[in-house]
Amino acid sequence: MQQIQEGTLLWTPSAEVLKNANLTQYRRWLAETRDLHFADYDALWQWSVTELEAFWQSIVEFCDVQFAKAATAILPDRTMPAPKWFAGAEINYAQNIFHHMTDSQPMMVFKAEDQALRDYSWQEIYQQTAKVAAALKALGVQKGDRVVNFMPNRPETAIAFLATASIGAIWSSCSPDFGAKSVLDRFTQIEPKVLFAVDGYHYGGKPFNRRAVVAELQQNLPTLEKTILLPLIAENTDNLSDTLLWNDVLSNAPDDSLHFEPVAFDHPLWVLYSSGTTGLPKPIVHGHGGIVLEHSKAVTLHLDLRLQDRFFWYTNTGWMMWNYLMGALFSGCTILLYDGNPAYPDMTTLFDFAEKTGMTYFGTSAAFVNACMKAEIHPNENYNLSKIRAVGSTGSPLTVNGFQWIYDNINTQLALESVSGGTDICGVLVGGARTKPIYAGEIQGAALGVKVEAFNEDGESVIDEVGELVITEPMPSMPIYFWNDPDKQRYTDAYFEMFPTIWRHGDWIKFTQRGTCIIYGRSDATINRQGIRMGTSEIYMAVESFEAIMDSLIIDLELLGRESYMPLFVVLREGHDLTDDLKAAIKQKLRQEISPRHVPNDIIAIEEVPYTLSGKKMEVPIRKILLGRDVTKAANRGAMRNPTSIDFFIDFAKTLPQ
Repeated sequence: MQQIQEGTLLWTPSAEVLKNANLTQYRRWLAETRDLHFADYDALWQWSVTELEAFWQSIVEFCDVQFAKAATAILPDRTMPAPKWFAGAEINYAQNIFHHMTDSQPMMVFKAEDQALRDYSWQEIYQQTAKVAAALKALGVQKGDRVVNFMPNRPETAIAFLATASIGAIWSSCSPDFGAKSVLDRFTQIEPKVLFAVDGYHYGGKPFNRRAVVAELQQNLPTLEKTILLPLIAENTDNLSDTLLWNDVLSNAPDDSLHFEPVAFDHPLWVLYSSGTTGLPKPIVHGHGGIVLEHSKAVTLHLDLRLQDRFFWYTNTGWMMWNYLMGALFSGCTILLYDGNPAYPDMTTLFDFAEKTGMTYFGTSAAFVNACMKAEIHPNENYNLSKIRAVGSTGSPLTVNGFQWIYDNINTQLALESVSGGTDICGVLVGGARTKPIYAGEIQGAALGVKVEAFNEDGESVIDEVGELVITEPMPSMPIYFWNDPDKQRYTDAYFEMFPTIWRHGDWIKFTQRGTCIIYGRSDATINRQGIRMGTSEIYMAVESFEAIMDSLIIDLELLGRESYMPLFVVLREGHDLTDDLKAAIKQKLRQEISPRHVPNDIIAIEEVPYTLSGKKMEVPIRKILLGRDVTKAANRGAMRNPTSIDFFIDFAKTLPQ
């Protein structure tokens, strides 16, 4: 392929793709069953965000969503921030997963660095889920209790989650590479009863023992009654209290069938976490029904998944894409799980995995694509990747060069679906539509049922202009609430402070005249690296624990067209210098206590951190300055406690590529 530019047409759906696309089948079904006729995707989208009740009821029927009790009303009040969906309905997430159970293909295919490829049948997962559910009930876990996870992306984690959901308990997960403090900041808030954990994991060819972290979690989670340990390092429970081994749980549980507890449509399914920009990470609670509907719609109509597909997304269990990966099972397809370093032993590992599993959908991140380009690999020269009919990319905006690399080095016939959504709605706001063309550097459009727009500073919807990404009509998968937020004040402040009845998402977005869009990164101070969101406050607590550090400011300059660059600015106490040893110690602490993905690229000494008059660090204004925005529009010196402090950043911005 010749060198391309932003907006270059890269792919047009063939006649065969158009004929077989699930979107085409859905439009045909609407015509036959509703006498609704839409000329194209854009017309269908307009109906889906105008007639919300009719659209989401059609998703229930078209995707064969199973209810234990039907709703008395679909959307009796659509006013945000507290719309009510499917009033009176009862449902269960796990029941809707196992509704697609079949003997014709595996439910999961799993590969770990230190293990061979293995298929898992639906029946095997069902039986083990039933045993774990029985064990949880025997431990006293009831509907509404919290069950937390500290295990990697493995079948056992999926089993633990499905067992939790089946009995109406509430799931929450952190990846085992998270530091103890980051995990405790999250789990302490929701008071869990049971912990699923591993004693370690393998990454990059090395074992990482996490037994001490598990012990620390046990000691600091006062409501925890039992730990179920999956031993990946040593087959014992030494130094751990009230702990059962995974295999003992399976062998001691009865061989009963799986019972699905009917729960209200808005009964909590799981707790995900915001990044913690202004304090502890906010515990975001999603309901069974909203997630079943959103993920059923997404995997069927946007990912275009069918029974014969083999769906993969590289993720860990601390990222919402793991939850999204589980949701692919609503299509009845086989999901592919990989646990390990995607660059070990080299950057071709996942392409080898793709060939051996017959992968049809390759889900990845812009960071991984950038790493492949740096490594100068050409995977389609060594692997048969012809079965991949779609590639998804998220986590950060995919560059034009990234678009070109995928078509040049995987295959030229695939649909490249750059998508953007978020932990907040555990879904996709803008992404793929298999019946639309694909242009370099652009996302195909807004997702069905999602009234997403770009607002300027006056709150007006704009086209061909970068604005705040907002959602002007409710979605079923919007959070039902934040944990420990009874008056919904934290929830309202998070999304509705700027526009009282309109959801502000925190991204910069531009829509084009043809309905495509481009994401330009975060409009707030949240750090989003490789898809893992982390708040600045967590980083500050770790950095400022050093005696030498008096204050700090961290900024992630995630930009379309270049790699993420994250500098950490520190104010040193008198008598201390920013030595190489101190820099190394800071990076090591962040790597261990926060996450390896949130280690800064550079650490730079400054005289003072800019503050507002009310005492808030000016993260967003400084980010705008470093991105090259007009200083007078980025920061109001009159609203600052120390107005001259931004002069350093004005000069520093001149050293950065714009």
